Amino acid sequence: MCEANAYLLRDGSEELIMESVDLLEPEETGGYRLISIFGDQKTIKARIKRMILVDHKIIFEPSESKKEGE
Repeated sequence: MCEANAYLLRDGSEELIMESVDLLEPEETGGYRLISIFGDQKTIKARIKRMILVDHKIIFEPSESKKEGE
C-alpha cells in the first residue's frame, strides 16, 4: 500500500490529522485537501514541513504562526 498518515506538528509533537491519505491536493486558499482511501475528506490550512515516504508520513506545520498573547 502506498498511502500515508498525515500529522500536524504542534509544540514539537505530531498530532494525527488523517490516516491512510491517498490524495493530497493544494487548495487555492493556501491549504491542502486530504482524501483517504476510505473517501474521508479534510481540508487543512497548513504547509508541508516534510514527507517521510519510507515511513508513510506527511508532516504539516501551521501556515501562520500565532503572535504572543493570542
